Order: sequence, then C-alpha cells, then structure tokens
Amino acid sequence: MPVREVQASQITETVARLAIEATHFLPEDVEGAIRAARQTEKSPLGVQIIDEILENAEIARNRMLPLCQDTGSAVVYVEIGQDVHIAGGFIADAINEGIRKGYGEGYLRKSMAAKPFSARTNTGDNTPGIIHTEIVPGDAVRILFMPKGGGCENMSRYQNFLPGMGKQAVIDFVCETVDMSGGNPCPPLVIGVGVGGTAEKAMTMAKHSLFRKIGSRSEDPEVAALEDELFDAVNALGVGPQAVGGTTTALDIFVETFPTHITALPVAVNVQCHSARTKEAIL
Repeated sequence: MPVREVQASQITETVARLAIEATHFLPEDVEGAIRAARQTEKSPLGVQIIDEILENAEIARNRMLPLCQDTGSAVVYVEIGQDVHIAGGFIADAINEGIRKGYGEGYLRKSMAAKPFSARTNTGDNTPGIIHTEIVPGDAVRILFMPKGGGCENMSRYQNFLPGMGKQAVIDFVCETVDMSGGNPCPPLVIGVGVGGTAEKAMTMAKHSLFRKIGSRSEDPEVAALEDELFDAVNALGVGPQAVGGTTTALDIFVETFPTHITALPVAVNVQCHSARTKEAIL
C-alpha cells in the first residue's frame, strides 16, 4: 500500500483551529446533556446555576469569547495511521506550533509554567502541549484536542488497590474523589475512569475516555454496566451543580480498562468540568 503524505504545516493549522474552536464552542452533546439535566434537577438553586451555564455557552458562541477564562493545558491525542508519512517537520514541533498559533491568534490565556517546583516561569505561549501519540492502522491522522482546565485536573487521583477488592473499590474511589472535590472542578462533571494496566496506563485511559460523546457506553457489556452504576452512585452523592446540592453532579462517566498484573488493581480518575471542551479533526 502506498504511503500517504501529510504536511506538518497542515497539522499546525489544524491544531490552531481546534484550539480556538474548543475554547469557544461547547460541544453539542455536552450542551444537550446540560439542557436535559435542567429538566430533571430537583434543586431550584441547581436549576438556576444550570441556566447560567447555558447562558454562558450562548454568550461564548455568539460573541466569540472563551467559555472559561481558564483555557487550560493543551492536551492533544494523535492517532497516526501506519501508512502516513509526516513531511516538512517533526510532528511534535508541528503540534506545539499549532498551540502557539491558536492561543496567540485566539487571545487565549497562557497557563503553562516551566520549572514547576521552583521559578514557575510562564512559557508565554501555552506550550509545550501534553501530547499523546498512537500508531494505528490506515492512512489518516486523527487529532483530538482538549483544553484541560486546572480546577478540574487538580482533582484527578490514582490509587492501586488489592486485586480482591474488585468493582466496589472502583465505585468507592470514584465517589470519594467526587465528594472530596466539592465545587473545585465546577460540577456538573464528566468523569473519566481508567482501570487496569499500570499507573501511567490507567491515568492515560482516564483522560482519553473524556473524548467520548455524552450518552455513549462501552462496547463491553460489563464495563457499560459499571458506567451506569457509577453514574447513579455519583449523582446520589447530592453534590449538585457547582456543589450547591442537587441531583446533577455528573453529566456522564466513562470507563476504559486494560489487562493488569496479577498483584494489582490500578484505578485512575480524571475529572472534567461542565465546560467539557473537546474538538477533533481527521487529516
């Protein structure tokens, strides 16, 4: 099969566009879930907050203003077809140039600090991005972009449980994480959960799952059932919109799993705020 060529400059332009679109336009599935939650939320104050969230989304869309002042770390997942050749530059450089261009032209807040435990000097252009690459079959490049805010990312957690603790350990850990987070991640939330693999694999799966559409379920019936059980358990906590109390704490919960060592039960939770901003493109 002939190798298809994709120009690095095309990747740069695409990432720049995705950065601007993701920070300004709430995905339709997320906004739809928020609108649906308004009909079922039992707390009057919760309903008022949901109305304000929806109004904010409309203002951002109509006036081309960021959905949130925290335009996040630029998280980029790239699926590269094995029959693709990236020409004209190194792919990571192309992605970072796209972040630099998008955050500059979009007048987006730059939030990346170099020397994280000492000087904490702002890099000035929101680079480097958090880049994950995967080689996949085919001759296309799929780019997933997520501007991940600090308030929700800071609530993410990882723990390795004893293998015999099983499913209940996962449910308890997710609920504990959400309950401890309170209003910091700006609920209602979208929650990603990674179970299995190793520490870094579980954390990567939890983040990756946040690119799924609200309402989707795992193709594995057992995992899909766990997603439903987690969704009910988290919403029963009563945290509610912006933690004022209510029945809408999570818009959805996604789980990804991977085989793990016989001695381990790794569980990672990645928390996403109600402004669950993601965009994707295929080149």
